[in-house]
Amino acid sequence: MDLALNTQARKNGPKDAATLILVRFDGATPRILMGQRHNSHAFMPNKYVFPGGRLEVADCRKAAWRTPEGVTIQKLLLRMRSRPSAARAAGLLVAAVRETYEETGLLFGRAHLEMPPDVSSLIYFARAITPPGRSRRFDSRFLVANAAYITNLDNPHPLDAVELLQLSWVTLTEALALDLPSITRDILGLLQPHLEQNSLPPKDCPVSFHHNQGKTWIVETLSLAQT
Repeated sequence: MDLALNTQARKNGPKDAATLILVRFDGATPRILMGQRHNSHAFMPNKYVFPGGRLEVADCRKAAWRTPEGVTIQKLLLRMRSRPSAARAAGLLVAAVRETYEETGLLFGRAHLEMPPDVSSLIYFARAITPPGRSRRFDSRFLVANAAYITNLDNPHPLDAVELLQLSWVTLTEALALDLPSITRDILGLLQPHLEQNSLPPKDCPVSFHHNQGKTWIVETLSLAQT
């Protein structure tokens, strides 16, 4: 199992991260959870984002409540930097759930905080690497899930520290009217056709990969059919 998250290559490059896009389907229109970053944050201050953050070593060690579906792990391994491993892939799923709790107080895929999360419902949808020259750089995987898997949906746990301000469930139209990072706006645009069908992407959907190639920002499609 490769748990060497602090190899020299990763230390000097973008940090592995995971973001969770939670969607509620219990109303007339699908709603997405978003929060505003504090103005003191060095990275994207004041912007509205999905919950998420950096991968930690402990995320790779924690066993999921259920084994993640093979297709999700296989997709996460596509073009993984440094030493690809299933442990890192599964760790990214756990990181998304952990960061969501730490930023929102919402328990996804488990009834109690002490339980390992069930990450089998997460859908790997997109990936973006922060361009060179930014104060902080992340290799972010965007995961999508139905908010019905949150066990305390309308009663989040109180948090000692608030990382995201003004947490709100917003429609796609409302989300696009917020002060968003450009990549967040792009991801919402990719998700729009699915939300308009009142659904989420399928587990085996291609991954939209946004990154720099030289000085050019490009968007590629990663698919298991290419392997």
